[in-house]
Amino acid sequence: MASGYPKNYSMFSENEGGLKPPPYRRNIPRYQSYNNSKKSSSSCCFRCIGCFYCCLFLLVFLSAILTFYLYTMYRPQVPNYGVNNFSVNTFNVMKDFSLEAEFVVVVKADNPNEHIGFIYGKESYVIVTYSNSELCSGKLPAFHQPVKNTTLMSVVLKGKSEFGSGMQEVLMDNRHTGKIPLFVKVKVPVSVVLGSLPLRQVVVFVNCSLVVDNLQPNKKARILSSKYSYNVEF
Repeated sequence: MASGYPKNYSMFSENEGGLKPPPYRRNIPRYQSYNNSKKSSSSCCFRCIGCFYCCLFLLVFLSAILTFYLYTMYRPQVPNYGVNNFSVNTFNVMKDFSLEAEFVVVVKADNPNEHIGFIYGKESYVIVTYSNSELCSGKLPAFHQPVKNTTLMSVVLKGKSEFGSGMQEVLMDNRHTGKIPLFVKVKVPVSVVLGSLPLRQVVVFVNCSLVVDNLQPNKKARILSSKYSYNVEF
Protein backbone atom coordinates (compact mmCIF):
# COMPACT_ATOMS: atom_id res chain seq x y z
CA MET A 1 0.00 0.00 0.00
CA ALA A 2 1.51 3.25 -1.03
CA SER A 3 2.10 5.85 1.54
CA GLY A 4 0.89 9.32 1.02
CA TYR A 5 3.91 11.01 2.47
CA PRO A 6 6.54 12.35 0.09
CA LYS A 7 10.03 10.84 0.26
CA ASN A 8 12.63 13.23 1.55
CA TYR A 9 15.68 11.06 0.65
CA SER A 10 17.13 9.34 -2.46
CA MET A 11 18.89 5.96 -2.74
CA PHE A 12 21.76 5.31 -5.07
CA SER A 13 23.34 2.12 -6.19
CA GLU A 14 27.06 1.44 -5.95
CA ASN A 15 27.52 2.19 -9.67
CA GLU A 16 25.36 5.27 -9.73
CA GLY A 17 25.83 8.73 -8.56
CA GLY A 18 28.46 11.32 -9.18
CA LEU A 19 29.97 11.62 -5.73
CA LYS A 20 33.26 9.78 -5.24
CA PRO A 21 35.72 9.97 -2.39
CA PRO A 22 38.88 11.98 -3.11
CA PRO A 23 41.76 9.92 -4.43
CA TYR A 24 44.33 8.76 -1.85
CA ARG A 25 47.37 10.97 -2.04
CA ARG A 26 50.74 9.41 -1.21
CA ASN A 27 53.40 11.79 0.03
CA ILE A 28 56.98 10.88 -0.88
CA PRO A 29 58.94 10.29 2.35
CA ARG A 30 61.61 12.81 2.96
CA TYR A 31 64.17 10.19 4.07
CA GLN A 32 64.54 8.94 0.50
CA SER A 33 66.61 11.97 -0.47
CA TYR A 34 68.76 11.44 2.63
CA ASN A 35 69.39 7.84 1.63
CA ASN A 36 70.34 8.90 -1.88
CA SER A 37 72.91 11.39 -0.56
CA LYS A 38 74.23 8.75 1.83
CA LYS A 39 74.63 6.26 -1.02
CA SER A 40 76.43 8.81 -3.19
CA SER A 41 78.85 9.71 -0.37
CA SER A 42 79.53 6.01 0.26
CA SER A 43 80.23 5.35 -3.41
CA CYS A 44 82.57 8.36 -3.48
CA CYS A 45 84.40 7.00 -0.43
CA PHE A 46 84.78 3.60 -2.07
CA ARG A 47 86.15 5.25 -5.21
CA CYS A 48 88.72 7.14 -3.12
CA ILE A 49 89.80 3.94 -1.38
CA GLY A 50 90.07 2.17 -4.72
CA CYS A 51 92.23 4.96 -6.14
CA PHE A 52 94.45 4.87 -3.07
CA TYR A 53 95.07 1.14 -3.37
CA CYS A 54 95.72 1.46 -7.09
CA CYS A 55 98.32 4.16 -6.47
CA LEU A 56 99.87 2.09 -3.67
CA PHE A 57 100.08 -0.97 -5.89
CA LEU A 58 101.64 1.11 -8.67
CA LEU A 59 104.21 2.56 -6.25
CA VAL A 60 105.17 -0.90 -4.95
CA PHE A 61 105.39 -2.21 -8.50
CA LEU A 62 107.66 0.64 -9.63
CA SER A 63 109.83 0.24 -6.51
CA ALA A 64 110.24 -3.46 -7.24
CA ILE A 65 111.25 -2.71 -10.84
CA LEU A 66 113.74 -0.05 -9.69
CA THR A 67 115.23 -2.38 -7.06
CA PHE A 68 115.59 -5.17 -9.59
CA TYR A 69 117.21 -2.79 -12.09
CA LEU A 70 119.71 -1.45 -9.53
CA TYR A 71 120.52 -4.95 -8.30
CA THR A 72 121.15 -6.34 -11.79
CA MET A 73 123.14 -3.28 -12.86
CA TYR A 74 125.28 -2.65 -9.75
CA ARG A 75 125.36 -6.18 -8.26
CA PRO A 76 125.91 -5.09 -4.61
CA GLN A 77 128.09 -7.21 -2.34
CA VAL A 78 128.55 -7.05 1.42
CA PRO A 79 132.00 -5.73 2.47
CA ASN A 80 134.31 -8.05 4.37
CA TYR A 81 135.73 -7.02 7.74
CA GLY A 82 138.36 -8.68 9.87
CA VAL A 83 141.14 -8.19 12.40
CA ASN A 84 144.33 -8.40 10.40
CA ASN A 85 146.83 -7.81 13.21
CA PHE A 86 146.88 -7.57 17.00
CA SER A 87 149.71 -6.22 19.15
CA VAL A 88 150.14 -5.28 22.82
CA ASN A 89 151.82 -2.05 23.90
CA THR A 90 150.82 -2.13 27.58
CA PHE A 91 149.35 -4.82 29.81
CA ASN A 92 150.12 -4.03 33.46
CA VAL A 93 148.28 -5.26 36.53
CA MET A 94 148.56 -2.62 39.25
CA LYS A 95 148.72 -3.11 43.04
CA ASP A 96 145.09 -2.04 43.45
CA PHE A 97 144.05 -4.90 41.12
CA SER A 98 143.39 -2.54 38.25
CA LEU A 99 144.63 -3.23 34.75
CA GLU A 100 146.15 -0.75 32.33
CA ALA A 101 145.99 -2.00 28.77
CA GLU A 102 146.91 -0.57 25.39
CA PHE A 103 146.37 -2.64 22.26
CA VAL A 104 146.86 -1.85 18.58
CA VAL A 105 144.32 -3.58 16.37
CA VAL A 106 144.58 -3.48 12.59
CA VAL A 107 141.09 -3.76 11.08
CA LYS A 108 140.78 -4.79 7.45
CA ALA A 109 137.86 -3.50 5.35
CA ASP A 110 137.51 -5.04 1.91
CA ASN A 111 135.06 -3.52 -0.59
CA PRO A 112 134.56 -5.90 -3.54
CA ASN A 113 131.94 -3.77 -5.33
CA GLU A 114 132.70 -2.24 -8.72
CA HIS A 115 130.10 0.56 -8.57
CA ILE A 116 129.40 1.02 -4.85
CA GLY A 117 131.52 2.86 -2.28
CA PHE A 118 131.13 3.45 1.44
CA ILE A 119 131.45 6.38 3.81
CA TYR A 120 132.40 5.44 7.38
CA GLY A 121 131.11 7.95 9.92
CA LYS A 122 132.63 9.40 13.08
CA GLU A 123 130.33 7.85 15.70
CA SER A 124 132.12 4.50 15.89
CA TYR A 125 133.78 2.43 18.58
CA VAL A 126 135.99 -0.64 19.02
CA ILE A 127 135.94 -2.46 22.37
CA VAL A 128 138.11 -5.38 23.50
CA THR A 129 136.81 -7.52 26.36
CA TYR A 130 138.20 -10.46 28.29
CA SER A 131 135.96 -12.72 30.35
CA ASN A 132 133.07 -10.20 29.97
CA SER A 133 135.26 -7.40 31.35
CA GLU A 134 136.15 -4.42 29.16
CA LEU A 135 139.91 -4.01 28.78
CA CYS A 136 140.24 -1.05 26.39
CA SER A 137 138.40 0.86 23.69
CA GLY A 138 138.96 3.24 20.78
CA LYS A 139 137.42 4.61 17.59
CA LEU A 140 137.73 3.84 13.90
CA PRO A 141 138.81 6.67 11.61
CA ALA A 142 136.14 8.31 9.47
CA PHE A 143 136.92 7.94 5.76
CA HIS A 144 135.49 7.32 2.32
CA GLN A 145 136.24 3.92 0.85
CA PRO A 146 136.09 3.86 -2.98
CA VAL A 147 135.07 0.94 -5.16
CA LYS A 148 137.25 -2.17 -5.41
CA ASN A 149 139.33 -1.12 -2.43
CA THR A 150 140.94 -2.77 0.59
CA THR A 151 141.76 -0.49 3.53
CA LEU A 152 143.77 -1.35 6.64
CA MET A 153 142.90 0.79 9.69
CA SER A 154 145.29 0.86 12.63
CA VAL A 155 143.28 1.55 15.80
CA VAL A 156 144.90 2.30 19.16
CA LEU A 157 142.80 1.03 22.07
CA LYS A 158 143.42 2.23 25.64
CA GLY A 159 141.72 1.56 28.93
CA LYS A 160 141.91 0.97 32.67
CA SER A 161 139.64 -1.56 34.33
CA GLU A 162 139.26 -3.64 37.46
CA PHE A 163 141.15 -6.92 37.35
CA GLY A 164 140.48 -9.00 40.42
CA SER A 165 142.34 -12.05 41.66
CA GLY A 166 139.84 -14.39 40.03
CA MET A 167 140.46 -12.92 36.58
CA GLN A 168 144.21 -13.05 37.17
CA GLU A 169 144.03 -16.77 37.90
CA VAL A 170 142.00 -17.39 34.74
CA LEU A 171 144.46 -15.32 32.71
CA MET A 172 147.42 -17.27 34.12
CA ASP A 173 145.76 -20.54 33.09
CA ASN A 174 145.20 -19.17 29.58
CA ARG A 175 148.81 -18.04 29.38
CA HIS A 176 150.06 -21.51 30.30
CA THR A 177 147.96 -23.08 27.55
CA GLY A 178 148.98 -20.37 25.05
CA LYS A 179 145.33 -19.65 24.19
CA ILE A 180 143.85 -16.37 25.44
CA PRO A 181 140.27 -15.69 24.30
CA LEU A 182 139.34 -12.09 23.52
CA PHE A 183 136.14 -10.56 22.22
CA VAL A 184 136.24 -7.53 19.90
CA LYS A 185 133.11 -5.47 19.33
CA VAL A 186 132.95 -2.93 16.49
CA LYS A 187 130.19 -0.44 15.75
CA VAL A 188 130.39 1.97 12.82
CA PRO A 189 127.84 4.06 10.89
CA VAL A 190 128.13 3.44 7.16
CA SER A 191 126.58 5.27 4.20
CA VAL A 192 126.32 3.47 0.88
CA VAL A 193 127.55 5.56 -2.08
CA LEU A 194 125.87 4.60 -5.34
CA GLY A 195 128.04 6.10 -8.05
CA SER A 196 128.47 9.59 -6.58
CA LEU A 197 125.16 9.66 -4.67
CA PRO A 198 125.27 8.91 -0.90
CA LEU A 199 122.27 6.93 0.27
CA ARG A 200 120.75 6.35 3.70
CA GLN A 201 123.13 5.69 6.58
CA VAL A 202 123.02 2.36 8.40
CA VAL A 203 124.86 1.10 11.49
CA VAL A 204 127.07 -1.96 11.08
CA PHE A 205 127.97 -4.17 14.04
CA VAL A 206 130.88 -6.60 13.83
CA ASN A 207 131.58 -9.09 16.61
CA CYS A 208 134.86 -10.98 16.56
CA SER A 209 135.90 -13.83 18.85
CA LEU A 210 139.70 -13.98 18.84
CA VAL A 211 142.14 -16.42 20.38
CA VAL A 212 145.71 -15.08 20.72
CA ASP A 213 148.81 -16.84 22.02
CA ASN A 214 150.04 -14.10 24.42
CA LEU A 215 149.40 -10.62 25.83
CA GLN A 216 152.97 -9.68 26.64
CA PRO A 217 153.94 -6.03 25.98
CA ASN A 218 156.20 -5.28 23.01
CA LYS A 219 155.73 -8.78 21.70
CA LYS A 220 153.62 -9.55 18.67
CA ALA A 221 150.50 -11.52 19.53
CA ARG A 222 149.70 -14.26 17.05
CA ILE A 223 146.04 -14.77 16.16
CA LEU A 224 145.32 -18.49 16.49
CA SER A 225 141.65 -18.41 15.47
CA SER A 226 138.91 -15.90 14.73
CA LYS A 227 135.15 -16.07 14.29
CA TYR A 228 132.98 -13.21 13.01
CA SER A 229 129.33 -12.26 13.10
CA TYR A 230 127.66 -9.25 11.47
CA ASN A 231 124.49 -7.27 12.00
CA VAL A 232 123.04 -4.19 10.32
CA GLU A 233 120.67 -1.71 11.95
CA PHE A 234 118.59 0.45 9.59
